[in-house]
Amino acid sequence: MPDRLTNLSRRALLGATAALAACDRFAVAQPNDGHAAAPLKDIVPAPFGATGMTWQLDQADWIAEVRKHCSQLTPEWEQKMERTLGPGFTYDFEPSDRVVGFARDNGLRVHGHTVIWYSQGGEVFDDATVPRARFRSEYERYIRAFVGRYRGQMAGWDVVNEPVAEDGNGLRECHWSRALGMDEYMVSAFQLAKEADPDAVLFLNEYNLENIPAKGATFLRLVERLLKLGAPIGGIGTQSHLDIEIPAGQITTFMRDAASLGLPIHVSELDFPMQREGRMPDMRSMAQRREQQVARVGELAEAFAALPERQRYAFTTWGLRDIDSWLVREGRSKDSPLLLDNQGRANPAYRAVVDAFTGRAGS
Repeated sequence: MPDRLTNLSRRALLGATAALAACDRFAVAQPNDGHAAAPLKDIVPAPFGATGMTWQLDQADWIAEVRKHCSQLTPEWEQKMERTLGPGFTYDFEPSDRVVGFARDNGLRVHGHTVIWYSQGGEVFDDATVPRARFRSEYERYIRAFVGRYRGQMAGWDVVNEPVAEDGNGLRECHWSRALGMDEYMVSAFQLAKEADPDAVLFLNEYNLENIPAKGATFLRLVERLLKLGAPIGGIGTQSHLDIEIPAGQITTFMRDAASLGLPIHVSELDFPMQREGRMPDMRSMAQRREQQVARVGELAEAFAALPERQRYAFTTWGLRDIDSWLVREGRSKDSPLLLDNQGRANPAYRAVVDAFTGRAGS
């Protein structure tokens, strides 16, 4: 890691005792009292966003909550390559158009998600069978067609999604890197996206940056290297699927290190499940889980609020109410991973966010 990042980490660690006490003061937030939540877009010191899918565009309750709370919308699935790319390099952007059109009609800015992702596109972009020359030409054609379709309509794009290895030890090998080269596929994607939509902020987006310090460090080194190679990266996207059991202060340290690069930062996919997955049986009480959850979400919000204004791109939750969460849809029906409950009322973490953004934390 470059010296400026290492030095920031050292300074953060020197103040660890104070940071730990400060971060966990959010844990005193009270349970849901049944009252409606004030609009988040009026509280967050940046655009507040959530995700939207085409099936939700017909739900009156969801529409009402989005209009109340949001100033930004991210298509949750409709812009992923599994939906936009068909056999023979054919395209279908109709569902994407619907979400973007809904946002436009309701005065919401749109954040595009996602152009190039290691986990998708391999069925069509098969690096074992598609000749290299065609692979490259179709790669360029797709990015120009997709990003260019919304030229001037998007606040930003997640241009490359999740390029870092799971444990932070290097980068992910995938069909893009095998066919085009590890750095080249990313540099090209950013350059092509910039040509196609020159006014949008272009993001490198990744998860577990706060949860796994080694991954956060590898990610920030990657950003610096790609910038030196000519990639017009305009922002850092930290998904913030928070592990509520990480040590206090760890989120703050990452945000300080990320801020040292001087780029806008997007908390791009925030959620914070209370249920463990793939671990020993969870013997904690619900109160203990809530305490950890509230503390980590409050720490994230306070760290985001501490950024210079120009670096606060947006604060986005992955879903708006608990019932909208991909975690709940996939079977965690008793979890509560978002700021609002199923009826749009404030969850305990909501109060921690409000306190962080209004300066009332610990009062």
